Amino acid sequence: MTQQLSLFSGFDSSSPELVRPAQVPPEICALAAALSPNIHLGTSSWSFPTWQGLVYADVHDESTLAHNGLHAYAQHPLLRSVGIDRTYYAPIQASDFVHYASQVPEEFRFLVKAPAQCTSPWLRRDAIEARPNPHFLDPDFARDAFVSPARLGLGHKLGPLVFQFPPLSGWSRRAAEFAERLHEFISRLPPGPLYAVELRDASLLSDVYMQALLDTGARHCIGLHPRQPAIQEQARLLGRLPAGPLIVRWNLHSGSAYEAARRRYYPFTDLLEEDLPTRVGLARLCLDAVAAGQPAFVIANNKAEGSAPLTLIKLATLIVEEHRAPAAS
Repeated sequence: MTQQLSLFSGFDSSSPELVRPAQVPPEICALAAALSPNIHLGTSSWSFPTWQGLVYADVHDESTLAHNGLHAYAQHPLLRSVGIDRTYYAPIQASDFVHYASQVPEEFRFLVKAPAQCTSPWLRRDAIEARPNPHFLDPDFARDAFVSPARLGLGHKLGPLVFQFPPLSGWSRRAAEFAERLHEFISRLPPGPLYAVELRDASLLSDVYMQALLDTGARHCIGLHPRQPAIQEQARLLGRLPAGPLIVRWNLHSGSAYEAARRRYYPFTDLLEEDLPTRVGLARLCLDAVAAGQPAFVIANNKAEGSAPLTLIKLATLIVEEHRAPAAS
């Protein structure tokens, strides 16, 4: 354990709230060793106390895991990435990103969601009252509040920066205008990071949207969510872009609502509704990306099938089996 923790510069292993990783079965270690290093699998958060035995050796409260659990999470051989979702609700400082980066090994990569202030036309005080958002698609705000702190704090451990747009009421019949504004927005962001766009409004998945991504070098983030087309349709969209990194967020089981799925799947320790067609599609997309020399990032939510770590184990197993199949035939 001491030797492993020494890999994570800046993490204080003498902390009284040290979180220990769960013991990983040998077959999972072998599975991770067989998986391409270009495939980065992770979960959309790491602060779930019920993952004791799956990810963590002991039970800790959510606050302890949120602050000090990432180093244990990152020692699981299959978990080579993680999504930082808290940034969607409010920007965070570069020092927070530094703390995260200090807890993970060199090859680990973070997928970070942009603040809603960048992607929502409205700022909500509650479920009823909202006011116009002056920072909607404002590249200067995005640079200062999001891109620069993430780059400074995470350094080479920075993976995709994802701009997730909520359902955009009133824009569904203005797909061309949205694509034009998106094009200008991404064009004015600092060069260097891997930018991706995730939509929650299928009507905006237009030809002009794809052209905006093509022109700016951004990627379409496959968002697996009831508001979006199935993986096969989104894969066809990706086929219209040059080969590039694969970015997927497996958010929610088809036909489910978020709160209903949360109640049904809690405590997130079992796969209660497996989605084999999506898993097969993801495995093939990951293999295609690796064959093209590109990285693949897949972030899974507990609400996808019931338990994000178990979802990723199943996905990794299928990727390895699919990769070996031609050689065996």
